[in-house]
Parts: sequence; C-alpha cells; structure tokens
Amino acid sequence: MSWVITAIALSAAGTATSVYGQVQAGKAQEAQMKEQAKQEEFAAQSQELQRRQELNRALAANVAALSTAGISGEGTPASLALESAKQAGLSEMTIDLSERLRRASLLRQGAAAKQTAYIGAASSLLSGAGNIAALGISPDSSPSKPSGTKGGGSTTGTMGRF
Repeated sequence: MSWVITAIALSAAGTATSVYGQVQAGKAQEAQMKEQAKQEEFAAQSQELQRRQELNRALAANVAALSTAGISGEGTPASLALESAKQAGLSEMTIDLSERLRRASLLRQGAAAKQTAYIGAASSLLSGAGNIAALGISPDSSPSKPSGTKGGGSTTGTMGRF
C-alpha cells in the first residue's frame, strides 16, 4: 500500500511541475512579445524622425533651388511643394499604421501564447489527476472468484481427488 502512496505523490509532484513550467513558459513568451513590440515602437519612432528630416532637407533643397533660379516661392512651385508634403504625410501615415498593426499583432501573439500555456497546464493537471486516480485503484480491492471454480469446487480437477 505504501508504494501506491509513493506513486501518487510522485505523480502529483510531476503534474505540478509540468503545470508550473507551462504557465511560466507562457508568461515568458508573453513578456518577450511585449518587449519586442516595445523595441519595434522605438525603431518606428526613429525611422519616422529620419523620414521627416529627409523630407525637410528635400523641401529646403527645392526652395533653395527655386530661389537661386530666380523663381519665387509663389504660385505653381508653392503648390507643387505643398502637394509633395501632402504625399509625404500620407506615406508616413501609412507606414505608421502598418507599424502599429505589427506591434498590436505581437501583443496579441503574446496573449495567445499565455492563454495556450494555461490551457496546456489545465490539460496536464487533468491528465495528472486521472493518473493519480488510476494509481489509487488497487487490484486487490475488486472481489473476484478464481477461474475454473463452480460453486466452491476445487481448481485441481480430477488430480486432486486421489
């Protein structure tokens, strides 16, 4: 009987370890995805700053070129510069939206990984409980008759009558 208690204790310990490991792995993956999303946000801000600086340099170069050519900044050149700035703004908004969607996707992946780990942990817990319950059922606890007997007769057959 003590081996059954030992087996149940070992099975419970193994199940608890498995559950704990799965939960911790899910939390770690969620934290990793959050960190990756944060890093991508910083990278996106840096790229946006770089794009704005390039746009400002291009617009300044256009104004300088127009002024050295003796063309005023009014009329068609001004409207072209405005249209160029609008297009650059639309491009920046599209890139920003794409980067936000990517970060949101990473956060969702992290949450899904955590949820998957919890489901796996619950599965391990239920499986372990089933194994423990199976260990608790002893083969000696079920009443059974020896095979080959009918109504209390001998199992030795004709040889036992001599």
